[in-house]
Amino acid sequence: MTTGLPLVSIVIPTYNRWPMVGEAVDSVLGQSYKEFELIVVDDGSTDMTVASLRRCDRRLTIVSQRRAGVAAARNAGVAMSRGKYIAFLDSDDLWLPSKLALQAEFMEQTPGVEICQTEEIWIRNGVRVNAKLKHRKAAGDIFRRSLELCLVSPSAVIMTRELFYRAGRFDETFPVCEDYDLWLRIAVEHPISLIDKPLVIKRGGHADQLSRSVWGMDRFRVPAIVKLLRAGLAGEKKQWALEVLRQKIAILAAGARKRGKQEDAGKFEHILAECFEEPGDVGTNDSGICRDQRISFAHSATLA
Repeated sequence: MTTGLPLVSIVIPTYNRWPMVGEAVDSVLGQSYKEFELIVVDDGSTDMTVASLRRCDRRLTIVSQRRAGVAAARNAGVAMSRGKYIAFLDSDDLWLPSKLALQAEFMEQTPGVEICQTEEIWIRNGVRVNAKLKHRKAAGDIFRRSLELCLVSPSAVIMTRELFYRAGRFDETFPVCEDYDLWLRIAVEHPISLIDKPLVIKRGGHADQLSRSVWGMDRFRVPAIVKLLRAGLAGEKKQWALEVLRQKIAILAAGARKRGKQEDAGKFEHILAECFEEPGDVGTNDSGICRDQRISFAHSATLA
């Protein structure tokens, strides 16, 4: 580096996404901010992704691994990165040219901030759509709202390397909702800043979109909440988590019974009973939550 600006490490996980991942790469290479390294982690693609990426810009580093999931791919990319800041871009999304510059400037000029995200433009099947009210992003302490659903987008985030590791990285046991799990662990202790400008194009509706590949996303949000409770969540945050957990498990149990799966419904309810039987608050605050607390999906009923 010659400018004195901080290096930003950008990690793009991908699986069988050519040519979309090529467009994502181009949107990074077209950034006005140039002090970055770009790492694409190919998660076992069987299409022309790797061969095509090798013909791209020399600034691109390609990492290939056996199929292990998006969480493992992101973790692998960060592990080999060098930047002060970490940014993620999903392989079906795009950045506008000023995205990285505005975020890097914000992080450098705002002492104490360790993570921020931007607003997004949503495209579904090639058509721009407006986000529903419940998906609208907020700034600061977003923990309570984040319990209901994921309010942070990986493609919109920049964070310090230190926070990423202190929070415990992405939990690789999660096939989906791995980002919901990480953002919860961060939001419980840290405010999440927002640059109120749409600097990410979030593309959806395609057949291989990960969130469309698995039914019942709350099956994976439940263990994320349970992890927090087991890690010692205390006070009003514990009560908020228990309230949302009760609501989600009630819906999952009712759905299981409707499908004639009485045993599964009982397992869901057993998870809730265990959480309410836990001893009193651990400690007097929420410290210690941002650690690598994991939960077995086998133990959490048939959540996977």
